[in-house]
Amino acid sequence: MSQRTALPEAESPAPERAVFNVLLALSVSHLLNDTIQGVLPAIYPLLKSSLTLSFTQIGLITLVFQGTASLLQPLVGTYTDRRPLPYSLGTGMAITLGGLVLLAQARHFHAVLFSSALIGMGSAIFHPEASRLARVASGGRHGFAQSFFQVGGNLGSSLGPLLAALIVMPHGQSHVLWFTLLALVAIIILLSVGRWYGRHLSELRSGAARRPTTAPSPLNRPMVIRTLLVLMVLIFSKYIYLTCFTSYYTFFLIDRFQVEPQTAQLLLFVFLFAVAAGTIVGGPVGDRFGRKGVIWISILGVAPFALLLPRVGLGATIGLTVIIGLVLASAFSAILVYAQELVPGRVGLISGLFFGLAFGIAGVGSAILGILADRIGIQAVFAACAYLPLLGLFAAFLPSGRTPSRS
Repeated sequence: MSQRTALPEAESPAPERAVFNVLLALSVSHLLNDTIQGVLPAIYPLLKSSLTLSFTQIGLITLVFQGTASLLQPLVGTYTDRRPLPYSLGTGMAITLGGLVLLAQARHFHAVLFSSALIGMGSAIFHPEASRLARVASGGRHGFAQSFFQVGGNLGSSLGPLLAALIVMPHGQSHVLWFTLLALVAIIILLSVGRWYGRHLSELRSGAARRPTTAPSPLNRPMVIRTLLVLMVLIFSKYIYLTCFTSYYTFFLIDRFQVEPQTAQLLLFVFLFAVAAGTIVGGPVGDRFGRKGVIWISILGVAPFALLLPRVGLGATIGLTVIIGLVLASAFSAILVYAQELVPGRVGLISGLFFGLAFGIAGVGSAILGILADRIGIQAVFAACAYLPLLGLFAAFLPSGRTPSRS
């Protein structure tokens, strides 16, 4: 990329220390954003019964929700690499707010699809630029910054089902409107972050102007492409398995153990909270010891627990999901920073591509799993998905070294 169009990130004169208040604001806004997003799959049992939906239709809702985010995020990231938009984060959250209002009032399947698309669009605008800002404010601790940013999102994903179980499930779909308060708080925070970013844009650009070129990739082009493809396979493994839980774990618990829907929602919260707790580990450990090992362990290490889960009782299921969440969680931050270091100067594109890929895989995977659940049953779906973490073996094809930049 030419110097004229590249937005400086790791190569720009980063502050000596991380701008912690900015990282905290981004993490909190990520928490609020993903709490809102977590509400939609959490109320699937309610929507399924009240609107008489099939598992296939549930999968299509996720496909539209995640697919919208998937398609738009690389486009948003590519555009903001060339022309940063400090206030786009608040705009994205405003679109999400509109989706929430429509979801609360939706009385037909197609209305739910449209509201899901709006929530997905808001997410697509939020994630690439927020990820870039986390890197800008990292002070060079890129893994830590991405993990800190990501832990807010994963914590929000765990809170969404809990709050939905407490607020929406007992009182009805219209109570989704309470979550617009979270969107309003997030808009206020993101406008403040946008002002900070706007003030620093000229400083970042002038810093890039003092450098003749962006630092080259540590690997040649064919190796970069091959490595990115391997990372995409690992993202596929992680997010198909993860969407099996986020979209269908409640149904699995209801079908296998005959638990009440609200109890199933609380157990989904337990799993997602474990994911949030494990997120913070991957980035700092990768900064210190190398990202390849973190990626390897966080995906392949889940396999024995995943294979055991469909064959045990309720208590053991809960314990295994906690272990799975803790181990699996560290993968994404390590993969994202690994990819950013492969393609210097394209943080927005890489962030949008990998966030978009994660959302897209989750959406398509949810739709396919929904069709399978209608045909072979939800328990058989969980048994089949238990083999996905074995794709972690592809981590053996990643270049050796602590990080790409140090290989």
